[in-house]
Amino acid sequence: MNQPLMSNTSVDHLSAECFDLERHTLDNGLQVVLHRDPTLPLVALNIWYHVGSKNETPGRTGFAHLFEHLLFQGSENVGTNDHFRYIQQAGGVANGSTWYDRTNYYEVLPTHYLDLGLWLESDRMGFFLPAITQEKLDNQREVVINERRQKMDNQPYGRAFERLHELLYDEAHPYRWPVIGYVDDLEAATLDDVREFFGTFYVPSNAVLTLAGDIDYDRALGRIEHFFGAIPAGRPSELPSAPPHARDRDERREVLNDDVQLPRIYMAFQVPAYGQDAWYAADLLCAVLTEGKSSLLYEDLVYRRQLAQDIGCYVFPTELTATFALVSTAKPGVEPAELEAAIVEHLERVAREPIAAEHFERAVNQRLADHYSQLQTLDRRADLLSLFTTFFDDPAAVAREVERYHALDPGDLTALAQDRLAGRNGAVVTVVPRDAVPRGGAGVE
Repeated sequence: MNQPLMSNTSVDHLSAECFDLERHTLDNGLQVVLHRDPTLPLVALNIWYHVGSKNETPGRTGFAHLFEHLLFQGSENVGTNDHFRYIQQAGGVANGSTWYDRTNYYEVLPTHYLDLGLWLESDRMGFFLPAITQEKLDNQREVVINERRQKMDNQPYGRAFERLHELLYDEAHPYRWPVIGYVDDLEAATLDDVREFFGTFYVPSNAVLTLAGDIDYDRALGRIEHFFGAIPAGRPSELPSAPPHARDRDERREVLNDDVQLPRIYMAFQVPAYGQDAWYAADLLCAVLTEGKSSLLYEDLVYRRQLAQDIGCYVFPTELTATFALVSTAKPGVEPAELEAAIVEHLERVAREPIAAEHFERAVNQRLADHYSQLQTLDRRADLLSLFTTFFDDPAAVAREVERYHALDPGDLTALAQDRLAGRNGAVVTVVPRDAVPRGGAGVE
């Protein structure tokens, strides 16, 4: 079990709007964010490890997501599957998730069970390796491979986003491969690989621990010191670098034949990373284009011209660069090339003409509503505090997120479209019914 070890901590008292925050750093490098909200007798415990699929390398993919599963298989003092059992017996909930830039584990518990959550998280941070076995690795590897089969390989349109990223990003780019990894890489993983990956990334100096809820700051910090303070720091990991954006590269495209009824267009471009002003412009542009029945693309392609069944836009909040993606399913009888041309027409228009004020204001209001909605629950608030600490070393920035949108004007959206969307140097994947070839579309690359 972890032994008490009190250390000197660096402390910032932060005040931003309604946020009551304290921030600390333990001697072993673990960053701690405390947020008091006594509204309910609950506490959300959220831990972010600054490791995701971008920390992998070609030929060794899927490790971060595999660890999301392995770390629920027990540690030195916690039996296999006991993590969930203990939390559920306390009336709490627990889970984890993995993405390109981070792995995150979280619990929501009645406040008087805080020690239980801290013990479980600290035991797998400090005492996971003695419990890992070949049997556990084989078991969870098969679970992940089956998950991939269900969600991607055997799912209609399931391979499209994976292929889109493979086309959009060059061979060694950290965002090229899927978060879940490739089957061959997962099958090749050894126990030594697992031990090395864990020892590199799942350490205090590469983690942020956030508590949000009905807590006393001094007591909470003391309990965190008790459970985590003695765990060795580990070596801080280096952030992978991303190649510069290729502005003059030819567009890459491919047609995938799949067991689907209707063609679907996947179009993507690289835009600046989350946290940059241009990322917020891209996010607002997504709302202008596809969110709501009066959005530009929805109103035109779905309602007026009847070319599309649906259309959506996404910009990923990733830290090296970001993917701006448009996805649209064609109406029966509509050729995908016609739908794609209509989407391109709109992108070229927003690159040369200012967005109307009413569309811009609606998009800003949508993003503000989304942000404030996320702040309503303790678990999501804790997750955002971990995010802003991990990416920007500034948990209080969560309360200033709305300012990033208010600082923009329609011209910023036009500039983003001109810089990143109008050059046609992105990627396009067209999914068509099996054995069909879309007229006017390009063949498989």
